[in-house]
Amino acid sequence: MPSVKLKKGRDKSFNRKHPWIFSGAIDSIKDINTNGETVEIFSSDGKFLGYGSYSLHSQISVRVLSFNPEDKIDRDFIQYRIETAAQFRKQIINLETTTAYRVINAESDSLPGLVVDKYGDFLVCQFLSAGAEFWKKETIEILLNIFNPIGIFERSDVEIREKEGLQQFKGILYGKDPEELIEILENGNKFFVDINLGHKTGFYLDQRDNRKLLETFSSESEILNCFSYTGGFSVYAIKAGASKVVNLDSSLEALSLAETNLTLNGIASSKYENVQDDVFKYLRKLRDTNKQFDVIILDPPKFAESVSQIEKASRGYKDINLLALKLLKKNGVLFTFSCSGHIVPELFNKIIADAATDAGREVHILKYLTQSPDHAMLTSFPEGLYLKGLVCRVN
Repeated sequence: MPSVKLKKGRDKSFNRKHPWIFSGAIDSIKDINTNGETVEIFSSDGKFLGYGSYSLHSQISVRVLSFNPEDKIDRDFIQYRIETAAQFRKQIINLETTTAYRVINAESDSLPGLVVDKYGDFLVCQFLSAGAEFWKKETIEILLNIFNPIGIFERSDVEIREKEGLQQFKGILYGKDPEELIEILENGNKFFVDINLGHKTGFYLDQRDNRKLLETFSSESEILNCFSYTGGFSVYAIKAGASKVVNLDSSLEALSLAETNLTLNGIASSKYENVQDDVFKYLRKLRDTNKQFDVIILDPPKFAESVSQIEKASRGYKDINLLALKLLKKNGVLFTFSCSGHIVPELFNKIIADAATDAGREVHILKYLTQSPDHAMLTSFPEGLYLKGLVCRVN
């Protein structure tokens, strides 16, 4: 069987059950011919350590599939992992009120590089590693047997594929082409999702519980929803009694779908306003007019794509939070997020603290937020924690 041998002293992260082995940790390889094929992993002294998928192109040379020498990596192994992930979601998702959720969360479900989201009767997949691509045929067959979807759509149109020696791809893998918009339920709220052109796989499923939490602070509140995308937070807020919500986004297409989603939930146009503008610039305009809100939501896109961008991203997060803090009424509430994996929670907290000092506001952290539990993180894979959020009361 193809194999890799690690350099002396380079098995420490492996022993902590971290699923990545970088190229610099490998001493030698044997009989590896195919991108993504399964390899045996050995220590420098020849001790068998586990199995993984080997990438011929990525700096992450091996993504570990199993640390158990008794396992056999075959179709049955993949099926067991998928069935385990699917069963866990049945335990944590109320399928009567929620029809969209993450089925498989890559490394955190011990299926490296594989992401599967369910939107009603459709599955949307991302095959983000050479190993996930290697087992693609079997994965699709297993998903069909478990979920019996009317269609499986692939959204592997992301640059990370190229680092794995794979071409970007988007298209139907099974069944009928999806409608332009697919209707889903989330905690009883209705949303249309564009799985073909939407961000990621179409919808930010990781914010489900945080959208629900917003209801607690929404009654009779005037709310500014920054980077509002397709209006998820706004639907929850208005249905929970918000007096008015301003949706702010640079994308006209996103705002149009937000309006469709608000209408879908029976919300009158008098309850919201859509503003297409650069968020940073518009917040400065509001500051200059002394406009204030009861609640502000900051859910920006990823500011730091790499370690080299952390400093610049930190300035961006501080700037936008500083502006938001100045726009909140006394005892106002700030929902603020970072989805940049390189911005660790401690750094994000410091950024908010520094922004509070510069804004001259007293800020209390009411709650720490993260991604919904269908995006659970392995303790041995801290990279799986990417979404950080704070709910703050501002005086």
